[in-house]
Amino acid sequence: MKTNTEELLNIIKVGGGVVENQASLARLLDQFASMPGRKVLVHGGGRLATSVAASLGIESQMVGGRRITDEKMLEVVTMVYGGLVNKNIVAGLQAKGVKAIGLTGVDGDVIRSHKRPLKRVKMDDGTEQMVDFGFVGDVDKVDAKLLSELIEGGSVPVIAPLTHDGEGHILNTNADTIASSVACALAEHYEVTLTFCFEKAGVLR
Repeated sequence: MKTNTEELLNIIKVGGGVVENQASLARLLDQFASMPGRKVLVHGGGRLATSVAASLGIESQMVGGRRITDEKMLEVVTMVYGGLVNKNIVAGLQAKGVKAIGLTGVDGDVIRSHKRPLKRVKMDDGTEQMVDFGFVGDVDKVDAKLLSELIEGGSVPVIAPLTHDGEGHILNTNADTIASSVACALAEHYEVTLTFCFEKAGVLR
């Protein structure tokens, strides 16, 4: 599908602190639904994943502020990001007349990534260590054609921060990175504005 690069597209990335707070989420949905034109929403959900993991007796491991995703935590983030958080947002937008469609990067092969290799990380004590972040993905490519077809068909993609490697492995992927990668890919089709939304009274600033 050929699209016009002069067409405006708003991409909103919303953090877990917003989507996990009912009042903040309600404001977000109202403001996002009222935005005219083409739009995409990318969300996180890390705090809720940590809470759900704890309720299941799974300890969250963080190094340098980044989550280590082992097999058990991968199951949790897949359920929380791709299920609970994503579908709550989609249902809320549908109730406001927005033709939202919930996606992860796995669906339709929309975002392909590779498993992050061992990475040197500076620890709290100032030393550096090589860290295996587990099932964490770094983005390789975004299928802008598929996303633009959905957008031009009147749908509003709501993207959860999960990707895959093309070999059957789901990978936990930073939502900021996904938003930036999607914005870069869709910039070939639209004039893109990327907005990062934080836990504030006026969330879309």
